[in-house]
Amino acid sequence: MPETNPRDIAVESSELYWIPVHTRVPLKFGTETLTSVLCVRVHLKIMDRSGQSSFGWGETPLNVQWVWPSPSRYADRLQALVQFTQSIARVVDGFRLFGHPLELGSDFIDGPLHGLWNEVNAARLAHSQECIPWLAALVCFSAFDLALHDAYGVHHQMETYQCYGTPWMNRDLADFLETSHLCPGVDFHGQYPSHYLLKKRRNKLTAWHLVGGLDPLTFSDLDGSEPVDGYPVSLQEWIHRDQLQCLKIKLRGNDAIWDYQRLIDVHNLSRETTAFWLTADFNCTVSDPAYVNEILDQLRDECPQAYARLLYVEQPFPYDLERYRIPVRSVAARKPLFMDESAHDWRMIRSGFELGWSGVALKTCKTQTGAILSACWAQAHGMTLMVQDLTNPMLAQIPHCLLAAHLPTIMGVETNSMQFYPDASAPERAVHPGIYTRDQGIVDLSSLGITGFGYRADEMNRQLPPPGSFPHTQ
Repeated sequence: MPETNPRDIAVESSELYWIPVHTRVPLKFGTETLTSVLCVRVHLKIMDRSGQSSFGWGETPLNVQWVWPSPSRYADRLQALVQFTQSIARVVDGFRLFGHPLELGSDFIDGPLHGLWNEVNAARLAHSQECIPWLAALVCFSAFDLALHDAYGVHHQMETYQCYGTPWMNRDLADFLETSHLCPGVDFHGQYPSHYLLKKRRNKLTAWHLVGGLDPLTFSDLDGSEPVDGYPVSLQEWIHRDQLQCLKIKLRGNDAIWDYQRLIDVHNLSRETTAFWLTADFNCTVSDPAYVNEILDQLRDECPQAYARLLYVEQPFPYDLERYRIPVRSVAARKPLFMDESAHDWRMIRSGFELGWSGVALKTCKTQTGAILSACWAQAHGMTLMVQDLTNPMLAQIPHCLLAAHLPTIMGVETNSMQFYPDASAPERAVHPGIYTRDQGIVDLSSLGITGFGYRADEMNRQLPPPGSFPHTQ
């Protein structure tokens, strides 16, 4: 590799667009309920060493309830994340290092982003304000990072995923990742992400449907307050319309009777339909593995068919692994146990692995850079992969699905923006109908373009607000 790689790029400038989206039905996250979300879209200009420029797009929903669960006011948390994202933009525009986007993204996260996060939280503490979680900081940066990876592919007239090895990258995985002491034979020297990606992208992915804690299951659960907009409301309707195969069930984590019954109710409703696979998501609300074990054992003993259909269990325990170092091997011995909120990056995945977690749910909203590095680390250490949704609408849906399409996930991809705000993605759906609609239980990526993430954004009739303008939100 030459000392200065002519393929390297650097950030030239960025523009922020704020797009508010309202749900058609509420979505319950742990102890909070989401009724709207503010999406940040980034248009990033990059340049190569010769001064030639290109552009890329990235987008992420700032899902406050998920990235920053707290009893404090939603509006205060949202404002803090908006201001933090604006601060990131100023720092990104001054970040003039050249390199591959994975290298630039990793260096920015470990350096300027971490420094900005510490600086902002020090100021917040000085004013007796709650600190912004690191997960939230990653989500705020992710739109910039996604745009960087997209711009690189666009600039080189390549699909971004074809550029995760030599001669594109300057540093191998050993420069980014360290192994676990539990697997002394793992060695990242001479390896690149391309070693862990599928040789050929899958264009058809099995779609997981989210069964929220407030979602009606059958027609009899409807109370008349539901929207009449041409889209299904009950789980029964969704299964029939989309021919769903996989159902992700949100549980409470603090009410074992309700949680067990919810699993049984969804099983009973779906067992004579196209839907076969189930998974349980406790959303970080459990503090004792015995809670999960007792539910799983009861399910195994009283309804073995439902137990057999349960493919894995997702994030029952608090995501702050440094504070809550809970040994979880007893749960993982019963069913594959996937980190989600805890899986900020490969370092947190290593901590989870050493505590007994057996799988990791990746999300592009924690940065494309982090997702790729985490996927490599997890696979090298024998962990199973899944790609989970943040109810991604509009452009955010595309790199989310692309990540799953290039990895050996346990089964398909979770995708649920079409449940909660389908019309928000109408301009994008007109160009990529298979990505924003589930047909026969799958999403179809075959319409994607051949450069960057394949957005084909210039074909989308998306009317964006003026750059930087901030809409009124709740």
